[in-house]
Amino acid sequence: MATFLCQEKKLLSMFSTHFKIAWRNMAKQKMYSAIKIGGFSLGIAACLLIALYIRQELSYDQHYPNASRICRAVIDWGNPNSTGTYFPAPFANALKADLPEVEQTGRFLDGELFGAGSCQIRPSDKQENTYEEGVLFADQELLDILQIPFVYGDAAHALSEPNTIVITKSKADKYFPHQNPVGKTLIVNDNTGKPYRIGGVIEDLPVTSHLQFDFLLTLKGIELWPGEQTYWLANNYQTYILLRPGTDIIKFQSKLAAFKDRYIIANAAKTGDKRIIDIVKKVHFSIQPLKDIHLRSDKIDDRLSHGDIRLVWLFGAIAGFILIIAGINFVNLSTARSASRAKEVGLRKAVGSDRASLVKQFLSESILFSFLSLLLGLVLAWILLPYFNSLSGKSLSMPWSAWWLAPLLIVSTTIIGVLAGLYPSLYLSSFQPIHALKGKINQGHRRSNMRSALVVFQFTTSIALIIGTFTIYRQMRYILDKKIGFEKDHVLLIQGTNTLGNRVPAFKDALSKLPGVKSASVSDYLPVTGTKRNDNILSIEGTSHEDAPISGQLWVVDHDYIKTLSMNIVKGRDFSIDMRTDSQAVIINQTMAKQLGLKDPIGKRISNTGSAWTIIGVVEDFHFESLRNSIRPLCLTIGNSSSIISVKASAADMHDLIGSITTLWKDFSPHQPIRYSFLDQRFARMYTDVQRTGQIFTSFAVLAIIVACLGLLGLSAFMAEQRTKEIGVRKVLGASISNLVMLLSQDFLKLVLLAIIIATPLAWYAMDRWLENFAFHIPIEWWVFILAGFIAVVIALLTVSYQSLRAALVNPVQSLKSE
Repeated sequence: MATFLCQEKKLLSMFSTHFKIAWRNMAKQKMYSAIKIGGFSLGIAACLLIALYIRQELSYDQHYPNASRICRAVIDWGNPNSTGTYFPAPFANALKADLPEVEQTGRFLDGELFGAGSCQIRPSDKQENTYEEGVLFADQELLDILQIPFVYGDAAHALSEPNTIVITKSKADKYFPHQNPVGKTLIVNDNTGKPYRIGGVIEDLPVTSHLQFDFLLTLKGIELWPGEQTYWLANNYQTYILLRPGTDIIKFQSKLAAFKDRYIIANAAKTGDKRIIDIVKKVHFSIQPLKDIHLRSDKIDDRLSHGDIRLVWLFGAIAGFILIIAGINFVNLSTARSASRAKEVGLRKAVGSDRASLVKQFLSESILFSFLSLLLGLVLAWILLPYFNSLSGKSLSMPWSAWWLAPLLIVSTTIIGVLAGLYPSLYLSSFQPIHALKGKINQGHRRSNMRSALVVFQFTTSIALIIGTFTIYRQMRYILDKKIGFEKDHVLLIQGTNTLGNRVPAFKDALSKLPGVKSASVSDYLPVTGTKRNDNILSIEGTSHEDAPISGQLWVVDHDYIKTLSMNIVKGRDFSIDMRTDSQAVIINQTMAKQLGLKDPIGKRISNTGSAWTIIGVVEDFHFESLRNSIRPLCLTIGNSSSIISVKASAADMHDLIGSITTLWKDFSPHQPIRYSFLDQRFARMYTDVQRTGQIFTSFAVLAIIVACLGLLGLSAFMAEQRTKEIGVRKVLGASISNLVMLLSQDFLKLVLLAIIIATPLAWYAMDRWLENFAFHIPIEWWVFILAGFIAVVIALLTVSYQSLRAALVNPVQSLKSE
């Protein structure tokens, strides 16, 4: 025991000595120590911030008790951009009845169908309405599957009766403070809606749930039209499945093919319509695990907000590269200053120190640097976190109280310190004492291939990030400035107008008479995401075209829709309120005319199941979804879709016009606040993820450049120091300051130029793959690479020239006095 305590004491004393020496060396070399610690701390801060981001992204839907057994149904229609999650109403019950692997199924209805999506809500004893988003219709079974914790009410029966509703705790506190609201009544969509009895209150959903809602209205007793709940050829419901424990996913998915034949194709055959049969034969069913929904749904149309697993790994790689760049600074500066430590190594070896002891000494220094960098990195991460949250659209926080944080940071920081210091420690401890004491160690090994390669790696990464930043920014500008087939500027969207009931036409007429209003249109179908959509099987009426049906959108609009959005009719005419037959007319886009094979579509009849319209016009293609997708076939027809009124305004004072519209709204709906937005803002919001990606790329590109330049600054300072006498001799012999600056800078510039050559194809490949996500995108221009390279050269030149200029301005008398 005494021997063990003695050894332990000796070990502690040894480490204490190592750290004392490390501290003295650090204090002696303030600039180099500041560069090492500063670079490391920036790398650690970047890693911490992105680690918080990745941790949240990967934790989506993990909180659901049966998350590993929950999945959702996915349908692929066999066409590009046609994978979705919408199924017929009876699909969920048929799955449960026919497939023994299914323990439970539940559906929800989103969007604007039947008032879902956003609504005006008020308690039955109040008159003032409040606009609320996050409104879904759902089965009781969906609650059973997700097992969301209940605050009040019976979880097993909260939505089991018609006209019941479940609300979140925050909404319960808003409408019924300090009360148990179960049994009370909420009025949904005043005038057009109905009262709903509160069946339960659930806990607020965490931000890491892909489903976000505050109000769940029951689907019990709901039919979108008579017979809809047993109709197999309309797809409106998203279906979630709870599988039994031990289910083989591959075998289960194989059974879905037979399920399709039994129900979908069989019901299509009953119609006798060969068009429908041909389309549903291409359908493919699959399931998607709950835990994959948030990050692996970029090609799936489900109208939900998602992350992207590719961005998660990309940002993780960027953070890792920044940390590597910081580590490279440590390695480069440590090996560059090897001559200043050579005599120390020689002396230690001469008095009996072995190589292992020296390695421990240098690793202790590295670990000390690492821990000091960690402390500073934590402070930087805490300071930068609000900025990073605004960039990423997250609400991240430092998990100070988490039990795992301190051990994780200590272990990871030690590993980083060891990895960063391993090569320098092995390199420095390898010096032969006789050579070291005689000063025969090469002064810093300034021509070290290893060090040059590391500098090239630093700037290759930085230049690639610069190119990525430029490309993302240019794509964003292309999206926002591209001619999209309609006029999005000066268009005001008034939402929730369906609550006016049969007074919507009167309100529209009154709007049209206001000064500054050019025209107004009533339609929930708009060319921005978050508005109504549908899919229909459409074809030209007549036997000669029965074999060529297509899937397309059928939008219900009014007579002023095309005029209000400034769309362009390329053939035929617009709708006319004076033409009664236009109620049975349709205007198609150019894509639909092309896919139907119609060179002269005017006068042709286009049909859907049970309905047909005469084509009176062709509208120029306009983008109604993200530019990630190609333009799909679309028809416009006259009908009632009254939740949104679009107002085309003149470029005059918008503030006065909004005031006039608000006053008019209060006359029509005194107990309901007006809600409005602008079409151009809604359009830009479709690309928020692209904007955020660009901002994050820019921030980390700047950070990578700063860290790389810190290392370059340290190396250039050391090289200038080592060549002080050479510079003095050259000045005495007549060398100009510009010649001396170029002499000291040219080696570094060669490395940066090599980095440009390496970064160019790598960045081109990465950006080409990224742009593939967009059906419409910019070309990758050659000048982007030249500009990025030029910026890198200028930054490197400024960094190196600062130290070079200082060295060149030194009086040669001082440089040579020791000679």
